[in-house]
Amino acid sequence: MKGVAILGATGSIGASARAVLAQHPESFRAVALTAHRNAGALRELVAEMQPSLAVLADAPVPGDVPPGAAEWRSGRQALLEAATHPDADIVINALVGAAGLEPTLAALRAGKRVALANKESLVCGGPLVLEAAQRGGGELVPVDSEHSAILQCLAGSRAADIRRLVLTASGGPFRTWTPERIAAVTPADALRHPTWDMGAKVTIDSATLANKALEVIEAHFLFGVPYDRIEAVVHPQSIIHSMVEMADGSVLAQMGFPTMEIPVLYALTHPHRLPYQTRRFDPVAAGTLTFEAVRGECFPLFALGVGAGAEGGTAPAVFNAANEVAVAEFLAGRAPFRGIGEAVDDALQRWAGGPVRTLDDVLEADAWARRATTDFLTRLAPC
Repeated sequence: MKGVAILGATGSIGASARAVLAQHPESFRAVALTAHRNAGALRELVAEMQPSLAVLADAPVPGDVPPGAAEWRSGRQALLEAATHPDADIVINALVGAAGLEPTLAALRAGKRVALANKESLVCGGPLVLEAAQRGGGELVPVDSEHSAILQCLAGSRAADIRRLVLTASGGPFRTWTPERIAAVTPADALRHPTWDMGAKVTIDSATLANKALEVIEAHFLFGVPYDRIEAVVHPQSIIHSMVEMADGSVLAQMGFPTMEIPVLYALTHPHRLPYQTRRFDPVAAGTLTFEAVRGECFPLFALGVGAGAEGGTAPAVFNAANEVAVAEFLAGRAPFRGIGEAVDDALQRWAGGPVRTLDDVLEADAWARRATTDFLTRLAPC
């Protein structure tokens, strides 16, 4: 039986992970659960799953925690303890944002398998993550549906066999909108994702296509493929989760109705598989599958993010941090939708650049971008 630590247990990926563990209690058990601030939800999960450690990353331990086997802790150090828990063979990192990088590094250095749903770990600190896995003997397995699809398509293949990776994108709620209409959207508009049930931050990133840019950067580090051989295409039905073109011209695709439970399960079992009860795929019910080009004039964040990835160094960390701040300001009603792309563009243009040699390099770039973006948005007139 494998011990599993779920970082971000109360979020959408955490919910999928809990469903997977519930179907296979003979194979997996939760040994550590963490939440950002939601003590009530975490308390319920602790009662249900009986981990030995419960962590609130950004809130104190409540005074009414019921007595039991679980030790309750709070704060950054406690989060790292969950990521390196001695009984955890697998760490599911479902944290949101750059805060997920340090736990990823800690888990890999401790020799854990990291089932990575926190794409910002690789976006902000890709070189550090790969080095931590090599030195600590840890293993990195993707949870994102797109990267899980690629991993499955590449089973038994060599790096030399890959000609091109094609990530699919739903296109978000504004796929067919005009630029003028997009400029006036509200947070309520942007949170209506047509396919996936995700947290607010990721849903907004899907609406701007920033999420797809982050996934391109992530794919570069996960599979060692140059940026000029990684593409994205809009696929509104979200049935094909990604494709791989092989050196001989063959194209492999992984398909299925949208669910995050299968990618989570595969991250736990790779390269093997376990049976799982979920909606069975029906090609007739799936219907017609269509593909469209990414409309760069409507979704500038995609090109900005891919460009930052290609530039390398700390540029992706600046892109990510500026986007996080701008999205938060948009959701709070303090910035227009167009301000997200404008703020990120401003930060990238003003950042001096630099290599990623240590975690401090990433943290410095992250902090600078957050200050710069906040300053930019305070001067930006709302629409």
